[in-house]
Amino acid sequence: MTRAVKRIRAAVTETTGGPFVVQDLDLEAPRPHEVLVKITAAGLCHTDLTMQAVWPRTPMVFGHEGAGVIEAVGAEVTGLSPGDHVCLTFHSCGTCEQCTTGRPAYCRSARALNTSGGRADGSTPLSRNGSPVHGGFFGQSSFATYALAHQRNTIRVPADLPATVAAPLGCSVQTGAGTVLNRLGPEPGESLLVIGCGGVGLSAVLAGVAAGCEVTAVDPIAARTALALELGAKATELTGRFHHIVDTTSRPEMLTRALAALRPLGNLAIVGIGHEVTFDIMKVMNSGARIHGVLEGDSDPHTFIPQLIDLHQRGVLPIDRLISTFAFADIAGAVAGMRAGTAIKPVLTFD
Repeated sequence: MTRAVKRIRAAVTETTGGPFVVQDLDLEAPRPHEVLVKITAAGLCHTDLTMQAVWPRTPMVFGHEGAGVIEAVGAEVTGLSPGDHVCLTFHSCGTCEQCTTGRPAYCRSARALNTSGGRADGSTPLSRNGSPVHGGFFGQSSFATYALAHQRNTIRVPADLPATVAAPLGCSVQTGAGTVLNRLGPEPGESLLVIGCGGVGLSAVLAGVAAGCEVTAVDPIAARTALALELGAKATELTGRFHHIVDTTSRPEMLTRALAALRPLGNLAIVGIGHEVTFDIMKVMNSGARIHGVLEGDSDPHTFIPQLIDLHQRGVLPIDRLISTFAFADIAGAVAGMRAGTAIKPVLTFD
C-alpha cells in the first residue's frame, strides 16, 4: 500500500444499507495523475442513497459532488495546481470512442472508474488501521474532509464561486440542466414538462426557463412546485401535450403518463435510477416518440460546467435557490431532509 500521508474524517457506510458514520481514516498520497482536494462542500444526491442501500462492498465512502481546494497534485498532473478552487465530477478514461468524441458520460470504463469501490486497478486509497476501506465513488468519495480525484474529473472554478454552489454542478445540476440544453435542445416557445422537482428536476426547470420554454413542473410536494413557479415555471399540473418531457422519477406509472402526454414526435428524457418499465410499442411508434436515456446531462464537464457557472454568474441559473446547507457532522440530518423532501439540494459544509 502507498504510504498514507493524510488522516481524514469520512462518512463511512459499514454495512449494505447502513447509515453514514463519521470516523477517522487514512488517505494515500496522490498517484501521478491524481489530485488531493481539501473538501469544503459536498452535495448529497439521491444516487448516494440509492447506491448505499444496495452496495455490496463495505466499508465504503460515498459522495460524488465534492468541491474544495487542491492541496497537492501528482507528478504528471497538468493544468491544475495547489491552491486551485475546484469541483469534482464523474470520472472517465479519456481514450475510448465516447470520451474522444465529447461524450464521456458514456465512457466504456465508467463502471470501473466510478462504481467499482476503488480505482480501475482494484486498489483503494482509503484505509482504517491498515485495512482497506472502499472508495473511489465517481472517482472521488467526497463525503470526507479530503478526497483523491483524477485530473479528468477535477474542474477548476472561480475562487469567488461559493463551494456550496460549485459542489452540485458536478452531478445534479449538470444532469438536469444538461438534459435540457445538451440533449433536448428545445426551441424558444416549445413546451417542457419536468416530472419530479428535486435538485435534478429543478435544475431542468431553470434550464428550460433559460431556453425560453413554457415549463410545467409536477411534484407531490407543494413547496417544491411553489418554488418551481418562483423560478419561472408556468404551471404545475400534468395536463396538455408537450414537446419535451424530463422524467427524474423513473417510476413506471409516471413514465406511462409521460408518454401519453407527449406531442407527436415529442421527446422523453429519462434521467432517474429506476425500474423495469413496459411500454406500448405501437403507441410509441405511431406517435414517433423519441425516448432518451441520459447520463450526467450528456455533458463534457470540462466545457459544460464552465457554461453553467457563466449562466449562474449572469443570474440566469440561480441554483443557490435550491440549496440547503448542513454541517458535515450532521450528514444524518441532510439525509433526513432529502428523504422528507424538505431539503431539495442538501449540501454538506466542512470547517
